[in-house]
Amino acid sequence: MPAGTLYRGREGMWSWVAHRVTGVLIFFFLFVHVLDTALVRVSPEAYDEVVATYKTPIVALLEYGLVAAILFHALNGLRVIAVDFWSKGPRYQKQMLWTVVGVWVVLMVGALYPILGHAVREVLGS
Repeated sequence: MPAGTLYRGREGMWSWVAHRVTGVLIFFFLFVHVLDTALVRVSPEAYDEVVATYKTPIVALLEYGLVAAILFHALNGLRVIAVDFWSKGPRYQKQMLWTVVGVWVVLMVGALYPILGHAVREVLGS
């Protein structure tokens, strides 16, 4: 390859990758959600068993991961819209990405107790 044409993996590439990965993860969650909800029509007992597994601490961690994926995907999507439709967007895309990451971290820290509090209490037995 000629010099200067190889992409070096800066912030833009990683946000692109993270946006695609979170989109795929959200899609698979929605697919599983539709399947487990449809299970109630086939076998209400099986549905109750599946829902009971959702109350475990491991699933609470998965829920926290789902919230992380949805929040990042949504915030980064707004950044992508700004880059595409704001005339100065490409110039400020890196600053907007770091703003997205900062807001995402603050929101994820705020989501720790509401999402994982019950799981921690269950594991610690209190």
